[in-house]
Amino acid sequence: MSEPVPVLTFDGPSGSGKGTIASRVARTLGWHLLDSGALYRLVALGAARRGMDMADEGALADYAAQMAVDFEILPDSGEVVARLDGEPVGNAIRTEQVGNDASKVAALETVRAALLQRQRDFRQPPGLVADGRDMGTTVFPDAGLKIYLTASAEVRAERRYKQLKEKGISASLAGLLREITERDVRDTERQSSPLKPAADAIVLDTSALDIDQVVEQVLAWCRDRFAVGGQ
Repeated sequence: MSEPVPVLTFDGPSGSGKGTIASRVARTLGWHLLDSGALYRLVALGAARRGMDMADEGALADYAAQMAVDFEILPDSGEVVARLDGEPVGNAIRTEQVGNDASKVAALETVRAALLQRQRDFRQPPGLVADGRDMGTTVFPDAGLKIYLTASAEVRAERRYKQLKEKGISASLAGLLREITERDVRDTERQSSPLKPAADAIVLDTSALDIDQVVEQVLAWCRDRFAVGGQ
């Protein structure tokens, strides 16, 4: 019987660095990448573009089950490109409005159920790096290595503010802090797959660490757990 495809999961709150670190690690290892947060953002964006009611749980679940999405890690820059119906929508899904809508959509149990198997289908050889909020607890409970990234709300708001400014998107630091705090409450208190570390996850606070330091530590854990390369 063949061994299951190895999985590394990253969970944690918004702004903890999951997306950047997951893509860097996936690129280094040569593994596939699942950005589950982007899936919910894609649902929110696609639904908004279609004029759907964000409270219509059934319609949102139906759309989540059939929407055409894919992700690609660009070989030169390492940037992750998300496509909706074949169209790159990277900047469109990173707005605060879409982020807030996605957080609300992600609290709907039928939407989460519709996306569950789609997420598991990303598990392909040689391995998968899965980034989200319930990757280690619900989607891939058998993952070989589970990491829960966190940081203070203030640090996360500052990171988000810098990201948006670099992309030319106006933002208020105070507003971002408020939205991140509110999103934390929604994510941790929702009934379906609430945000929390898996019982066997390694919790890593990134407040005082830069990206290179976190990636280096994660790759060291991967070499120990999966016997893979990646310097």
